Amino acid sequence: MSLITSTEGATRFLTLNRPEKRNALNDELVAALKAAFREADEDADLRAVVVHGAGKDFCSGADLSALQKIAGASYEENLEDAKSLAELFAMPRKMKVPVIAAVHGRALAGGCGLATACDIVLSTDTAVFGYPEVKIGFVPAIVAAFLRRNISEKRAFEILTRGFEFTAREANFLGLVNRIFPEEGFDAAVLEYASDYSKLSASAVQLTKRLLYRMDELGFDDSIEVGTEINAEARMTEDCQKGIAKFLEK
Repeated sequence: MSLITSTEGATRFLTLNRPEKRNALNDELVAALKAAFREADEDADLRAVVVHGAGKDFCSGADLSALQKIAGASYEENLEDAKSLAELFAMPRKMKVPVIAAVHGRALAGGCGLATACDIVLSTDTAVFGYPEVKIGFVPAIVAAFLRRNISEKRAFEILTRGFEFTAREANFLGLVNRIFPEEGFDAAVLEYASDYSKLSASAVQLTKRLLYRMDELGFDDSIEVGTEINAEARMTEDCQKGIAKFLEK
């Protein structure tokens, strides 16, 4: 089984389960992740989704078989395969609840892209990140859309065109990692972090996520307009009505 799904409280864990392959992405794992994302998005009881890897690494990118497939495929076949990957990477942003990447070991190439595509990245202090595709004449073109939204243009240019690996602390400085935890006790720290979303208003978190990503597509005035609409929508939610009533009682 290339993906293991489990639930603790209101947190769904999706564990990449190809440790002997450094959790490299192949067709089976990509399909399993998509299905798991869809299932999680339909579960009204969830408050967070965590993606992490079994074994020593988070994800090393494309599987050898996937690279061999690319080498022998036509443009049309490669385009279809690229569209499948694009769908996977776009899914976390479209989901209702926060999607958290819990990175340990190596997150390289498509693995780094998968982490960057999540809403939040938590990392061990020993994790390593990188986009080495340029070294084999490849371009991390799909995940560049996510990288560019997280860091500056010049930083993104350097990372994508030089292909070097960088540490968790460097990733945190760049804005790619939200929090760094010691390797020992990392799983417990991730669960505690994700569980905090159970203490917050689910509707408020969902509306905030939708607002932030819609703003990516808009200019300043349109962003204000959308913010106004979301503000009004939030006021009508049950959580907000109850929260205001509780506050006024004080």
